[in-house]
Amino acid sequence: MAEATKSFRRINLPIRGMTCAACVSHVGAALEKVPGVSSVQVNLATERASVQYAPDLATWDDFRTAVANAGYAVLGSSDGLLADEEQERLAKTEEVRLLGRKTAFAGVIAVLLFLGSFGGFPWVEGLMDRAFYPFLLWGLATPVQFWAGSLFYSSGLGALRHGSANMHTLIAMGTSVAYGYSVAITFIAEFHPSLVDVDGFEGEVFFDTAALIIAFILLGRFLEAQARGRTSEAIRKLMDMRSSTARVIRDGGEEEVPVDMVSLGDVLVVRPGEKLPVDGTVLQGYSSVDESMLTGESIPVEKTEGSPVYAATINTTGSFRFEATKVGADTALAQIIKLVEDAQGSKAPIQRLADVVASYFVPTVMAVAAGAFIVWLLMGPTPSVTYALMVMVAVLIIACPCALGLATPTAIMVGTGRGAERGVFFRDAEALERAHRTDVVILDKTGTLTLGQPSVTDIVTVPGGDERKLLQVASSVEADSEHPLGKAIVNETEGRNIPLLETTEFEAVPGLGVSAKLDGQKAAVGNMAFMERLGVGVQEMQSQGSVLAKSGRTPMYVAFDDRVLGIIGVADTLKPESAQVVAQLQDMGLQVVMVTGDNRPTAEAVAAQAGVDQVVADVLPHQKSEVVKEFQAQGMNVAMVGDGINDAPALVQADVGIALGTGTDVAMESAGITLMSGDLRGVLTALQVSRSTLGTIKQNLFWAFFYNTALIPVAAGVLYPVFQGLGGVPGGLGFFFGDLGFLNPVMAAAAMALSSVTVVGNSLRLRARKLAG
Repeated sequence: MAEATKSFRRINLPIRGMTCAACVSHVGAALEKVPGVSSVQVNLATERASVQYAPDLATWDDFRTAVANAGYAVLGSSDGLLADEEQERLAKTEEVRLLGRKTAFAGVIAVLLFLGSFGGFPWVEGLMDRAFYPFLLWGLATPVQFWAGSLFYSSGLGALRHGSANMHTLIAMGTSVAYGYSVAITFIAEFHPSLVDVDGFEGEVFFDTAALIIAFILLGRFLEAQARGRTSEAIRKLMDMRSSTARVIRDGGEEEVPVDMVSLGDVLVVRPGEKLPVDGTVLQGYSSVDESMLTGESIPVEKTEGSPVYAATINTTGSFRFEATKVGADTALAQIIKLVEDAQGSKAPIQRLADVVASYFVPTVMAVAAGAFIVWLLMGPTPSVTYALMVMVAVLIIACPCALGLATPTAIMVGTGRGAERGVFFRDAEALERAHRTDVVILDKTGTLTLGQPSVTDIVTVPGGDERKLLQVASSVEADSEHPLGKAIVNETEGRNIPLLETTEFEAVPGLGVSAKLDGQKAAVGNMAFMERLGVGVQEMQSQGSVLAKSGRTPMYVAFDDRVLGIIGVADTLKPESAQVVAQLQDMGLQVVMVTGDNRPTAEAVAAQAGVDQVVADVLPHQKSEVVKEFQAQGMNVAMVGDGINDAPALVQADVGIALGTGTDVAMESAGITLMSGDLRGVLTALQVSRSTLGTIKQNLFWAFFYNTALIPVAAGVLYPVFQGLGGVPGGLGFFFGDLGFLNPVMAAAAMALSSVTVVGNSLRLRARKLAG
C-alpha cells in the first residue's frame, strides 16, 4: 500500500478535457485508485492535477491510463517526463484555436438552421415544400452534432462508461435527444407519414435547437478558455524573466553557453544591462542590481564582494564575476514559480462545499430531467411529447455546473497571481483563505518593525564640544571592534568622510565597552559603568543619557584624556513604512501587537514610535509561540509576522504565518505567506488580496448556486401554470418562453454559457483591484 511506502514524490499533470466541478471529482477519483498514490489535488482553473505518489508503485503511464479511462487526457510524453512549459503552452494554444474553429462553424450552421426553420426568407420559401428539405437540415446539423460537439461525447459518454457523469454528459444527452428525435421524425415523416399525421401531434424537428445549444456552449467555452488563460499571466511573466544563456569562465576565457549547462561552482561574468542567469555570490567587482522582480523594490541594490545575487535580476551598472551557488530548479526564481504554481493549484477549504455539491448535482439533475419529461408527457398540453422533450433538454442544458466548478479556482488563480506581481507569495490556497479571517497581527520587532541594524540616532556633546571630534575619537577606537553598536558608529563616521586616527593598545571589555590609545592619550567608548570603572566623570551627561535610554536608544559615552566628550545614541530604528502600516492595519479593524526579546523600556519606546498599543517584551524565542496561543485561546485568528529563526515556532503556531524574504530560510519555510522584500506594506497587500479573493469566491459561489437553484425549476416548466393564469406569456417574454411558458432550450444554453463567462469575468476583476504599497 502507498501508506507503507516511506519515499513519496509529487508530480503535476496537465489535464485536458475538464470543464466543471464534476470533472474535477472524476479525475481525482480516477487518480486516487492508482496503486501507490497517497494524495491528489485537481484544479479546474489551472487544468492540473497534483499527485503525491510512491515512485516504486506508480508511474506516469499509470496516471495517463487512469485519466484516459475516465474520459480525459494527460498532456505529456510517454517516457514519464512532462511536456515542458513551451510544449504545454503550444498544446493549449492549439486546443483554443480548434475550439474557436468549431465555435465559428457551429455558429454559422446554427444560424442557417434557425433561419431555415421559418418561412418568409426567399431561399427558405422555395425549399420548404421540397421532399428533400428536412434531409438538407439533417445534413447541415450532423457535422455540428458530431464534429463540433465531439468533445461532449468523448468526455461525457466516457464518464458514463465509468459510472459517473459530468457537465458534458448533460450536454451530450440533451443535444442528442433533440437531434435523435429530429432524425426520427424526418425519416418517419418521409417513409411512414401516417405515424406522425395524428390529431394533437406535431412532427416538429429540433435540428436548429441542438445546433444552437452546441454553438452557444462552445462560444462560452471559447471565451472561458481565453479568460482562464489570462489568469496564468503571473506565472508566464515569471517564466519570461529567465535568461536563456550565461557567460561562463572556462579555460581562462569567456564562453557563452545555454543556462541549463551552468554547474554549481562555475564562475560567471555579467555585464551592465544583462540578466543574471543563476543565483550566486559576487567574487570580484562592484555593481548595482535591479532586484524588483524578487522584492518589488524599484531601487537597485549595491553588490560588492560576498554579496548574494539572484537569477533573472538585472545588472544595471558595473561588470562583476560571481560563483554559481544555485542553478536550475534551485534558484530563487524557480522556487517562486513553483510556489505560485502550487498555490494556484491547491484547494481552499471553501472549495470543498462546491466539490461535495457537484458530486451529487449531476445525477440529481438527470433524475429531475427524466421526471420532468414523464410529468409533461403525461400531463402536458398537446403535443405533449414535444413539450416534454423541450423541458427535458432545457433542464439538462441549464443545470450544467460549469460555473460552480470555476467559482473558486479562477478567483484563487487571479488572487495568488496578483499577490505574486507585488512580491507576496502564498504557499497554498488555504493560507490565502485563512488570512482574511485575521483578528490579530503580531509583529516581531527586530528586523520586522525595525531595520534590524543599529545606526547612530543622536550625537550629544558637552557644552562647547566638537561633534566631529567626538565621532572621530569614537570611531577610531571602535574600528577594531566587532560589536554591532561599534560598527554603527564607524559607518556613521565613514558616511561623513571623517578620517580615522591610528590607535594602539586596543582592549575590549565584554558588556562594558572598548578602549585604546590615540596620540598617547587613552580614549574609551562604552556605557556608564565603563566610564565609572575608568574614573571618568559623566555627571554632566547623565540626564541626556537617561533621556536617550528611555526613548529606546543605547547611550554610548565617549571619553578622551580622562574627560567625557559626549554621548552617541545608537538604536535599531524603525523602517520608514512601519508606522503607516500599523495605522492602516488598525484602520482595517485589526488588533496589532509587538513581541520582542528586548527589555520593556526599549520595546515600549519603539512601539510608541510605531503606534503599537500592545507590547509583549522580554520573551524568549519559544515564548513567542505561547503569545500566539494566548490570543488563539481567546477565539482570535492570529497572523504572525517575523523574519528570524527565533520566529519560526510562532510562524507555525499562528493561523497564518507571514515571513519577510529578507530574513532566514527557516522563517520562510515555516510561513504560509512570504514577502520577498522586507517592506511591511506587503502585509497589507497579503491581507487585502485575501479579503478581495474570498469576497470574489463568495460572490461566484452565490451566483452559481442561485443560478442553478432558480433556473432548474424554470426549465422544468414551473412557470407554465403561472403564465396560463395570466392568460398567456407576456409579449416581452415570448422569445424566451414561447407561447405557453416553456423555457426555450436555446435560451437555456445561452444562459448556461453566460454564467460561466460571468464567473470568470468576476474573478478577473481582482486584477484591477488597488492594493496597498
